Amino acid sequence: MLVRIASNSSAQGPAWWPALLETPRLTLGPVTAEDLPSIERLWRDERVRRFLGGPVTEDKIAVRHRRLPGTPGAFAVKDRPKAQLVGMVTIEPDSPRGGTEVSYTFLPEWWGRGLGREAVAAAVEWALDLPGGNPVVAVTQSANTGSRRLPEAIGMVAGAEVVEYGEPQTVYRLRSPAHMRQKSNT
Repeated sequence: MLVRIASNSSAQGPAWWPALLETPRLTLGPVTAEDLPSIERLWRDERVRRFLGGPVTEDKIAVRHRRLPGTPGAFAVKDRPKAQLVGMVTIEPDSPRGGTEVSYTFLPEWWGRGLGREAVAAAVEWALDLPGGNPVVAVTQSANTGSRRLPEAIGMVAGAEVVEYGEPQTVYRLRSPAHMRQKSNT
């Protein structure tokens, strides 16, 4: 179940941002400077980055620190009881991959609890209402079976396989908006 708390027009960004989403166990909101120490762990952790080209370099981390807070579509995902960061979900409308792209990373200590599925399902449901009506897509390295289970669990289907960064990637597409909404209501 997704509860939309807010989505306000901003002179500095698109009308659909910022947004705050709540699920039974999570809150998804704009990334803030206070989130960066935990998000930096996502960029440095070898387990998280295993299928993403390895840990991020210091130079790139410095750039991300400047650019990420407030970026439209970048959600910090936090557990509701303690407001601890568990991961990040990004929604990119007009992705070069031919739709609205959802991407996600979660800290290892939160893996295996269904929180990734809950967060990504909420973000995708929210993305279905964005202007333009683009199809929702996700891309994950084909060898990353754990990451591949997540889009499949929310009703996305594997389509084309492409090679990026020297590795096969599977492109997922949402079956239909109605299918996504039906799954999120169960």
